[in-house]
Amino acid sequence: MKEKLAQNDPILKEIIATIPEPIIESTHDVFFDLMSCIVEQQIHYRSTKRIFPRLLEKAGLTTLNLDNFSEFEKVLPTITLATSKYETLAATSDFFQNNKINWQLLSDAEVIEKLGLIKGIGKWTIDMILLYTLERPNVFPYDDFHVKEIMVKLYGLNPNSRLKAQMLEIAENWGEHKSLAVKYLLAYKAFNLKRK
Repeated sequence: MKEKLAQNDPILKEIIATIPEPIIESTHDVFFDLMSCIVEQQIHYRSTKRIFPRLLEKAGLTTLNLDNFSEFEKVLPTITLATSKYETLAATSDFFQNNKINWQLLSDAEVIEKLGLIKGIGKWTIDMILLYTLERPNVFPYDDFHVKEIMVKLYGLNPNSRLKAQMLEIAENWGEHKSLAVKYLLAYKAFNLKRK
């Protein structure tokens, strides 16, 4: 996969030669990862704030599921959350109570459709679930702030003129391996931040 990316994209070729392949240990737990996205506005694999893990710790939990969600709810008032976030947490909990879904069996389009039914869950969150939780190979979260930022910088894109179209054009070179390309770009951004 990375060989194909390197072959089709000279910028990724340089990145692939510079940093190790990004390996992320997924929870494969859609409920858990959705909750982290709602609380932190970032999926926990990428978060530096550690708000979500600290809440779990306060609640005496190592994981989060429907059975122990009430314990997690008790510690939520210890942080400042917008009313809309409380509503999304409740809507997500209700959805999982009422729907027993084997996410691994669904296509990307079916995952998008199902998660889109939850009030407050938008495209970015669904992309994070597809990319990190379900580890689908062909996800391109063009709305992600960090993906936009690194692509503008590395590919010399104009952020003020049809940025999405420019990004999608570049992503075409990645074929069906867009997820790996995105992970490399984000890992490269993190790598450069550490060096500063």
